[in-house]
Amino acid sequence: MVEPDWTSMIVVGRVMRPHGIKGEVSVYVETDFASERFRPGAVVYRFYEGVVVPMEVASAGPHAGRWIVGFEGVATRNDAERLRDVELRVTAENPPALADGGYYVHELAGCRVVTVGGVDVGQVERVDLRTGTPLLIVAGPNGEVMVPLADPICRRIDVAAKIIEIDPPAGLIDLNR
Repeated sequence: MVEPDWTSMIVVGRVMRPHGIKGEVSVYVETDFASERFRPGAVVYRFYEGVVVPMEVASAGPHAGRWIVGFEGVATRNDAERLRDVELRVTAENPPALADGGYYVHELAGCRVVTVGGVDVGQVERVDLRTGTPLLIVAGPNGEVMVPLADPICRRIDVAAKIIEIDPPAGLIDLNR
């Protein structure tokens, strides 16, 4: 079997910490399809010592805004502790269909960000989902700019053309530099 390419995989969550004493972990979910991605029998991947490692979900369910997930072979709190802060990914093959105008967060990386007035802000490096409102982390000519991924600011997102047009409030671009 060919090892999946870690850099082309889709982030679906991050292990926060152990939960209980039976090897389960609390996962911060970064997908709209948590019940599919973390259903028993599903496989997610982690990167460990230079190798992409598959992990089969044994149990999962929502709990207090996060998901509690058990993995095959992770039976104790000590086993679960070794997963703390681990990023969980899936292969990009056959993603679930989205509604018209929808996009996957990973598709935003590499998009050019410009203002409605035509000013080039930079290129999206990544999307930070750990905040209340997701943030586009944009590499600009004068440094990193954080742009809230919110409809009033992000007026047009065209992942096919790799362009995001924004109407930032006064001072937002300068505030982040």
